[in-house]
Amino acid sequence: MRPTDFRLPGAVDLSGLKARATAPPAPPRAAAAAPGSHVIDVTEADFQTAVVDQSMQVPVILDFWASWCGPCKQLSPILEGMAEADGGAWVLAKIDCDAEQRLAAAFQVQSIPSVFAVIAGQPVPLFQGALPEQQIRPVLDEVLRVAAANGVTGRHEGGAPDAAASATATPADPVADARTAAYDAAQAALDRGDLPAAAAVFRDLLTNDPSDEGAKLSLARIELLIRTEGIDPAQVEQAAAAAPDDVDAQLSAADAAMVVGDAHSAIDRLVGLVRRTAGTDRDRVRERLLGLFELLEPDDPRLVAGRRALANALF
Repeated sequence: MRPTDFRLPGAVDLSGLKARATAPPAPPRAAAAAPGSHVIDVTEADFQTAVVDQSMQVPVILDFWASWCGPCKQLSPILEGMAEADGGAWVLAKIDCDAEQRLAAAFQVQSIPSVFAVIAGQPVPLFQGALPEQQIRPVLDEVLRVAAANGVTGRHEGGAPDAAASATATPADPVADARTAAYDAAQAALDRGDLPAAAAVFRDLLTNDPSDEGAKLSLARIELLIRTEGIDPAQVEQAAAAAPDDVDAQLSAADAAMVVGDAHSAIDRLVGLVRRTAGTDRDRVRERLLGLFELLEPDDPRLVAGRRALANALF
């Protein structure tokens, strides 16, 4: 399980890729090599290995296409040529929207061709339509810059990833194996709807390794989902408006805003509450606000502004 396996509204949802139909899923296969050594064809069955896992080492560019799409036939050869020219700095993963409709739905593809990047497991929309190479190059340069800033600096050796070969070539790592098992246990808890159990797994992980950023993000998201489970956002907002100095009401309203993606409103509400409270109430509000900060990417401008506003409110 990884932080991308569940989401807050507005994020690209990869959790929907887990089979829920009664019919058994197709057996996994290795990602097929496409025309070039740094170009692969990807299906739902091998998406985890070929895209998510591989993106921890090298950026993966997703090309959503279809055989009937004229602009796709213009764009795909350009991307393939650029992938080869860049010599493994990134991988081009081609996804047939007709054959892989659940993948297209997970990425909320509205028109094709659509191009995304996946960096360290995190999906990033890039552009739609058939752009010329001179317009694509700056986009790819920015992808590589962001990847490097997040420690994704590997190179693709060519061909499709071979999970079995990698397993035999990589020495056993008990710590990594234990972490993987813990993430799998958390995913199993999420699959059966047991949010508290999933949260407990991530708390244990953070007890052993407080620097585990994936566990921090996952725990923050799960705790938010637990706090907002079954709420009526309209009623919560009305209660907060009627009692502006009721700490519990304001905390609930901030959570309700955050779960629908309105981080700006949630942060503003709690910063204002920090200014109006003192003692243990102020500590509660500050701790909740710090928890909401954990839900934002490090370079999110709302996080930067929110931390500055909190500092001004405290001092």
